[in-house]
Amino acid sequence: MITMTPIDSNANAGDAESSPPAKILGKDDFLNMLIAQLQNQDPLNPTDGTEFTAQLAQFSSLEQLNNINDSLQNMGQFQASLIDSQAVSYIGKEITAEGNSVQLESGRPVECHFEIGANATLAVISIYDASGGFVTSFETGPLNSGGQSAAWDGLDMNGNSVPAGLYRFEVQALDAENQNLSVTPLMRSVVTGVSFKDQTASLITDLQTIAIDDVIAVSEVQSQPNTATPEIETNSNEFINGGL
Repeated sequence: MITMTPIDSNANAGDAESSPPAKILGKDDFLNMLIAQLQNQDPLNPTDGTEFTAQLAQFSSLEQLNNINDSLQNMGQFQASLIDSQAVSYIGKEITAEGNSVQLESGRPVECHFEIGANATLAVISIYDASGGFVTSFETGPLNSGGQSAAWDGLDMNGNSVPAGLYRFEVQALDAENQNLSVTPLMRSVVTGVSFKDQTASLITDLQTIAIDDVIAVSEVQSQPNTATPEIETNSNEFINGGL
């Protein structure tokens, strides 16, 4: 009776993984082979001069290609360092990028920014919370093509204030024939940090992390106007003198 032994696929995979990788010849190996050829040539039948010159030319070309490769690698590292330094300079700046996230602060309306492809008779902005639940929607009047914004007062569909936090908006714009127009939602946020991963710089904001290549505009942060009631200081001496 013949006993069949099953093939262990895992063992074969382990053998394949443990096998040493194929060695790639470099310029040093090529030079060593050339020297060995000269040392071991037959004195009565030396290497043909034309063939020897061709081999030297090949070695020279190989060395130049290696030098070009090293230069390109150094150039790539230099460009990456420039991008990294540029990304750090964005900290504290307000950036604009594609996105539909907004940060609602208690007691303040929030602007929903977007860009439409043509003149619109109206636009409908729908607001959703972080979990995707519908909050409210509101309409705007006629809008021109290009960059636009609409303010959300921070109230839900019943007129109640919603908690501060991260929200998402969607925009539907209609033309004079009630046809949908192309709309690109935009988000504006202040850069608070930078992350470097896989040789790519990304900007960290309170809304989300944005790749530096996705940034549309950069601007200085505009200070919020102080809406608090100013305190009135009373000079008691002035008051007494005035009373006298």
